Amino acid sequence: MNFLTFFTATCFLLAMPGPTNTLLATSGAGVGISRSLHLLAAELCGYLSAIALLRLALGPVVSDIPLAAVALRIAVTVYILGLAAMLWRVNARELHHGVVVTFRQVLLTTLLNPKAMVFAFLLLPLQAGPSELLPRLGVIVLLIVMAGAAWVTLGATLGRGARRLGRPELIGRTGAVTLVAVTGLIWLQSFMSA
Repeated sequence: MNFLTFFTATCFLLAMPGPTNTLLATSGAGVGISRSLHLLAAELCGYLSAIALLRLALGPVVSDIPLAAVALRIAVTVYILGLAAMLWRVNARELHHGVVVTFRQVLLTTLLNPKAMVFAFLLLPLQAGPSELLPRLGVIVLLIVMAGAAWVTLGATLGRGARRLGRPELIGRTGAVTLVAVTGLIWLQSFMSA
């Protein structure tokens, strides 16, 4: 895959709504941009750790044992639905006084994010050596931070609108509904490709 195709695919992948982006937007909506920026480090660590783990350890297992991929997908689904339930229950007082989304939640969600599989197995050449991988990883790092900041900013903008309407509970509930929808789309896509 040439660099332009890689760059374009990476941009589109990171721009798509997903579990991590939903959490970043929810945090931006709940506590603002400046109090959410530390979550970008969690996202970055999560993606880089997932890519390394997938390429070095889980990749061979998942490709050799199809049931392992299903078990992994079920574990991810349970975790994301648990996050959705937590976001649904967030009330206006919690939004005002505390951080809705934690560093740990973003890190774990990103580690389990299906987008990491796309990075590990499709966008980064499997047979590539360090000299070919490092520039692409550098681009991925830059784009992860830029896309994450955009999602936090979008969330902050939407959060201001929800508070102006006098409905701050919409912040957590919108995030919860989005997480459930994304999970449903992941399962639908996996059934259609099977």
